[in-house]
Amino acid sequence: MTVCLFEDAPVAHFAPLTLTRAVYDLRVGARTLWERTADLFGPAPLAVHARDSVRAVTRQEHPEAMALDEVTGGVLLVNGRWRASASAAARVREGARDAPRAWRQGDDLLALWLPEAPADPQNALVLPERTQLDEIEGETVLSRLWHLLDDLPERIAEDLAAMGGLGTHEGADVQTGAVLWHPDRIHLAPGATIRPGAVLNAEAGPIRIEAGATVEENAVLRGPAWLGRDAILKASARVDSSAIGYWSKVGGEVHASVVHSLSNKGHDGYLGNSYLGRWCNLGADTNISNLRNDYGEVTLWDPVERDFVGTGRQFAGLVMGDHSKCAIVTTFNTGTVVGVSCNLYGPGFHPRHVPSFTWGTPEKQVEYRPDKALRVAETVMARRDRQLTAADREALLAAHATR
Repeated sequence: MTVCLFEDAPVAHFAPLTLTRAVYDLRVGARTLWERTADLFGPAPLAVHARDSVRAVTRQEHPEAMALDEVTGGVLLVNGRWRASASAAARVREGARDAPRAWRQGDDLLALWLPEAPADPQNALVLPERTQLDEIEGETVLSRLWHLLDDLPERIAEDLAAMGGLGTHEGADVQTGAVLWHPDRIHLAPGATIRPGAVLNAEAGPIRIEAGATVEENAVLRGPAWLGRDAILKASARVDSSAIGYWSKVGGEVHASVVHSLSNKGHDGYLGNSYLGRWCNLGADTNISNLRNDYGEVTLWDPVERDFVGTGRQFAGLVMGDHSKCAIVTTFNTGTVVGVSCNLYGPGFHPRHVPSFTWGTPEKQVEYRPDKALRVAETVMARRDRQLTAADREALLAAHATR
């Protein structure tokens, strides 16, 4: 049996984050939806199903996986927006036997078992005749941007428990003067470094520090929290209830946020209830509001509705697409969505919706020419020993076409 994650129509609501990746490559907690699904439904060969605009970068992201049209034999199609529970995943695995079978929750197709790979991968989600239908209730199916931040501390804690190793510190460099509070709830991978004066407090939830990551002097990390491989928590940083992806640098104060990976918030400033994509950079003393002055419901821009919609949340900060950057002392209002490849600067609050490939100040914003943006992306990625590939260019140009 091959397990294939698929994308369906509601992924459009996750722009700008899904303009440059498949929805299942979003980090939701310490792991991406892909990583969680592969763990729950594996071990099994994996395949990918993605939109045309991100198909090449998705294959690039998952060289171990097949394209759906390469699959032979039975295939279990799993919704990439589904953050499956262990019990529901087991139920689906058990039911993937002989005849076609589908599992739904309301209007959402969670999974579809096909005893033979579909002859037409473009219509793989069309249910064959005589498909057995099963209803599942109580599952988490993400359908809007703000769902990425729902229950974030609990999701991080659940991921860290599944990843295992809590209480192990062998091979890590814990330097004199560092404090591990509740060390039995802390995992330090070999090669992790905790410098003098740093405090890792796992009283409220577990902490995991991956290989090559560093927590610098006097930084405070309060769980539940995850620091990806080769990430750096800068000196005197204060971070809690957050997931910091690999090769990112984080300073200042960060609360209940996701920094997907390969992004920098290296200086003082506040980031709360926010989500940064890859290759983002926040200038020194950038600050994000995550609470309205009237304590009311926060709205966010929805690319499908083409309007601001209610989130049901009192706290929501910034959502920033890949390759976007802002200068020193930049401020963002509560519930701001910044697209892909933006370059923002100047005093005052920027608009709460900034389209992809935008350049400028709060008062004057123009199109960021794609040729120039691609040159900058190439330079930035080279600093992390990465190449801007043809697939990356294709996805970024497709994102530009949506502005």
